[in-house]
Amino acid sequence: MKHLTENITSRYIEAANRLRPNRARRRVVVYVESYDDIFFWRSVLDEFESETLTFDVMLPSRTHLGKGKKIVLHNSLGPYLIGCVDADYDYLMQGTTAASREMLENPYVFHTYVYSIENYQCHARGLHEVCVMTTLNDREVVDLEMFLTEYSRIVWPLFVWSVWVYQYNQYSRFTLMDFAGIVSIRDINPYHPERTLETLRRTVNRKINWMQQHYPEGKKTYKPLRDRLLALGLTPETSYLYMQGHALFDGVVTPLLTPVCTQLRKERESEIRRNAVHLQQKQNELSGYQRRLLPIEQALRKSTRFRYSDIYQRLREDLRNFVESLPKNTPPAGSPN
Repeated sequence: MKHLTENITSRYIEAANRLRPNRARRRVVVYVESYDDIFFWRSVLDEFESETLTFDVMLPSRTHLGKGKKIVLHNSLGPYLIGCVDADYDYLMQGTTAASREMLENPYVFHTYVYSIENYQCHARGLHEVCVMTTLNDREVVDLEMFLTEYSRIVWPLFVWSVWVYQYNQYSRFTLMDFAGIVSIRDINPYHPERTLETLRRTVNRKINWMQQHYPEGKKTYKPLRDRLLALGLTPETSYLYMQGHALFDGVVTPLLTPVCTQLRKERESEIRRNAVHLQQKQNELSGYQRRLLPIEQALRKSTRFRYSDIYQRLREDLRNFVESLPKNTPPAGSPN
C-alpha cells in the first residue's frame, strides 16, 4: 500500500498543521525542480520565515527521481504546497502557450522572472565579487559589469529573434542550442576585452541578416514582440538575464571570468614569491593561498549580489504577498477557541 506522503496535497499539509499545537509554526512545503534549486529557494524563502511560519523545500517526490517543471506543476498546489520554478521563456510568452498559462495563472506557482537561477548567479553586479572570492585579489582587471552590459546590448536583437521563433513554433530551425553557440564567447584577452565584443557583434549581425532573409514574416511581427518584451521590463542591457541560464553560465560568464581570475591569481602568487624571506615561507604562503581559493563555478553559485536587482524585488514582492495572504494559526479541530 502506498504511503500517504506519496500523494501530498495542500489540504493534507493544512490538516497536519491543524493537528499541531496552536503555537507551533505552520509548515508550507515547497516543490522545486532540481537539487541545485533547493539551496537557492531556501535562501530566498529564509527571509519570510518567522515564529509562526516555516518552509520545507524539496523535490516533488521522495520515492522516485523525477524532476523538472512539469512534475512540480502537476501537483495539487495550494496555500500549504507551493511550486517554485525557473521562468524559462514561459514568462516571456505571457500566456500565449499552454506551459506559460499553467505557470502564470496558478497563484501558488512562483517563478524566477529571469530564465533560471543561473541567470541570477551570473548577475553583472556580482561578477567582481566572484573574482575576489576566486582569487583573493580585489584589483579590477576588466570592468566586468560594463562588459556584460555591452554584451547584452549586442545580443539583444538576436535574443528577440530567439523568443520570436519560440512563440511562432519555428524553433526547430533556430534552437536554444543554436542561439547559445552564436552568443558564446571564447579567447578573451583581459587587456583587450573589446576585441571579443567586436567579434561577437559581427557574428550576431550575420545571424540577424540570415533570420531576416529566412523569416520575412518577421517584418510585421518582430517589432510588436520586441515592444512587448520591453514593456515587461526587459532592456537591451539586461537581456542576458533572460537567455538560457546554462548557456550564460557555461558559455559566457565562466569563459569571461577564467582568464581574468587566472591573471589575478598569477599576480597574487608573484607577490608572495617576491616578498617571501626564504623558500619555506614561500612554499607555506603559496600553499595556504591556494587552499583558500574557490573554483569559479562554486563562487558563482554562492553569489548573492542579484538580491539588489529590480527583477529580484518582483519575486520578493510576490512571496511577501503570498505570506501575508496565508490564514492565521487556527486551533486544532475539536479544540476550544
